[in-house]
Amino acid sequence: MARVRVDPELCVGHGRCYMLAPEVFDADDDGHCVIRQEVVDGDLEVKARVGADNCPELAITVDN
Repeated sequence: MARVRVDPELCVGHGRCYMLAPEVFDADDDGHCVIRQEVVDGDLEVKARVGADNCPELAITVDN
């Protein structure tokens, strides 16, 4: 299992995370990332890592 976090100070709302992994990430009213599924494993962990890897600001972390 892994924990997904977003640093709201770094996120500027590119939307790559929630476009790539809508099961894990969503957007607030301003388009900034919010975490839908904070604890993930299996396929959701893979998707969370894809979303994190595609964040230009490196605002998302996925920790074991």
